[in-house]
Amino acid sequence: MKVDLSGLTTEKRNDATMHLDELSVEAQAQLMNAGDQEVAPNVAQALPQITQAVERIVASFNQGGRLIYLGAGTSGRLGVLDAAECVPTFGVSPEMVIGLIAGGPSAMTVAVEGAEDSLTLGPQDLQALELNEHDTVVGIAASGRTPYVVGALRYAAEVGAQTISLACNRKAEISQYAQTAIEVDCGPEFLTGSTRLKAGTAQKLVLNMLSTLSMVGIGKVYNNLMVDVKATNEKLVERAKRIVMQASGANYQEAEETLQAAEMNVKTAIVMIKTHTTKEQAEARLKAANGFVKQSIVEKQD
Repeated sequence: MKVDLSGLTTEKRNDATMHLDELSVEAQAQLMNAGDQEVAPNVAQALPQITQAVERIVASFNQGGRLIYLGAGTSGRLGVLDAAECVPTFGVSPEMVIGLIAGGPSAMTVAVEGAEDSLTLGPQDLQALELNEHDTVVGIAASGRTPYVVGALRYAAEVGAQTISLACNRKAEISQYAQTAIEVDCGPEFLTGSTRLKAGTAQKLVLNMLSTLSMVGIGKVYNNLMVDVKATNEKLVERAKRIVMQASGANYQEAEETLQAAEMNVKTAIVMIKTHTTKEQAEARLKAANGFVKQSIVEKQD
């Protein structure tokens, strides 16, 4: 079956780079950099939809639901990347933020032929996760027409899950199947059709917002500090100490000793220092405040 891509901005030729192969490396780099600077302003135009998407994700988390990214090719890889980064950055389980790519994990490095063209693989992947009405599914497709994503969003709607789409073309097909449709059109690519470039950058910026701001919304951040970071290596252990110092005003030794007493839980250590409480008392405060540090350290008024 013939697929018509002629109407997609991401498939159009860029007038500024028609003679790309004749330019010096410096001129090529300047052109590419100029194009990249178009991305952030175009993402800004979608901030109302991004805001709504974050609110949907936070609502899912508060109901015990999950955030599930889903896409093919570069779009899928970016979703998997963002999901994976949430684990060390925000201390969540791998099951809370999930990235699915058409063709399965092997497609992260080697393209799986035909996977993105299937309307049934997406639903199958979501069924394997036992998708439910508390979850949020974000379908990602630069073209906005990938069948794998279309099928997945249709199924997610049937289940009653929250649905969000992210495309890099206007009036994208996947937008029809999402409660919140994010469309970021950055114009023709530097290299015709190579959506790993401007479109990929735009998708990365949006995904950064969706995950980071959602985590802020469920108490994973205190001021601008990532207080649920998991200290899984030497660098992160030192970062945890620095976070405790910055959040509490403690010196290095006090931060180190309190972190050890808190069993390396940054939030607990901060609350212990700020409220002069024991580990158990600090944990109780955090539990009562649904994990929000700021609410945990505010003294109750009579």
